Amino acid sequence: MLLSKGFEVEMYTGTPAGEVVGFSDKIVAELDGFVREPDKRNVEYTTAPFCRYEHLLCELIKPRVQLRRYLQTFGDYTIIPGSTLPLGGADTFHRSDPKNPYHDYIEQTYGTDVVTASIHINIGIADLEALMRACRLVRLEAPLYLALTASSPFFDGNITGFHSTRWHLFPQTPAHVPLFESHLHHIRWVEAQLAAGTMQSVRHLWSSVRPNGDRRPYNLNRLELRICDLVSDPLHLLAVTALLEARLHQLLAHPELDPLESSQLSAHNRSESLLAIALQNEQAAAKNSLNAEMIHWQTGKPIACSDWIRQIYDEVHPFAKQAGIGCFLIPIKQILRDGNQAQQWLLQAEKTNPTEVIQQAIAQMHQQESLIAQQICQPLAA
Repeated sequence: MLLSKGFEVEMYTGTPAGEVVGFSDKIVAELDGFVREPDKRNVEYTTAPFCRYEHLLCELIKPRVQLRRYLQTFGDYTIIPGSTLPLGGADTFHRSDPKNPYHDYIEQTYGTDVVTASIHINIGIADLEALMRACRLVRLEAPLYLALTASSPFFDGNITGFHSTRWHLFPQTPAHVPLFESHLHHIRWVEAQLAAGTMQSVRHLWSSVRPNGDRRPYNLNRLELRICDLVSDPLHLLAVTALLEARLHQLLAHPELDPLESSQLSAHNRSESLLAIALQNEQAAAKNSLNAEMIHWQTGKPIACSDWIRQIYDEVHPFAKQAGIGCFLIPIKQILRDGNQAQQWLLQAEKTNPTEVIQQAIAQMHQQESLIAQQICQPLAA
């Protein structure tokens, strides 16, 4: 049985030349389903939860088609791929709602380090302790999903030396987020953070993965993977999601896969040791993505990131096949073979420059979305 899935998609708007220009204050006033971020140069939409991947594909594309049409009413404006301000503009915060006190806090505390674009993948799990177990496993393997999706090698006009400059810069908040050992542990920890002011609200928990729900931290019903850079290719995003879902099916069938149970690390202070490995692997993924050397949480030994992904792919493929989603996994092998978006852009930049690479990517993204809208989401093409 398939799990329900939905996406939160943050994107930049701007010109075909790659200049990021903010319209979110206007977009959220005119288009349903879009919400503003503190900086108006990026805007977010959320897809309704669906189980079937065919539905998810159209839910990803439809808002972009609507957004592109709306942007054209202002002139020659479009959607810009990537997860950091690629060609400039990082020196100034462009407020979307100058009267919002929370936005005051964000600007003053973090500046433009938070003006990023990303994909948050939400997957429904109703059982609370199974959800906490899933969060523990995915927290340890989140760097692999960052490696597959890295798309921010450029920032403010420069090649940064990171494949995900976004995750390198992004302020994970609070500074220390434990592996939650139970739902009660999560509740008490969140309440303590709110009381101490290290979290401004229940939303102010910015780590690679977190439990989510309608009344956090009490009513929870889904896992939210927050680490992924913006994935422009929707088929690649569905592949990453299928890999994650298949891994969760494996965990639901084999709860002993829980890192607190199955890690070979010393039982003494195992939780903190696992957390240290996760953070080290996240930075390795931000730096070198699929080329990174990581530490496997089960063995504590080094492993090449791409080899680890292949290992998990082989493990979960029977679960994906049983769920009827094996075909959606196929692009994972393509990403491993050809490189993620950051790696491809860096190869192109060796022959040109970041500006030309981004301009070409803008055109390709538009072309691909138009093709999918016409061929699969037919009514949109009218």
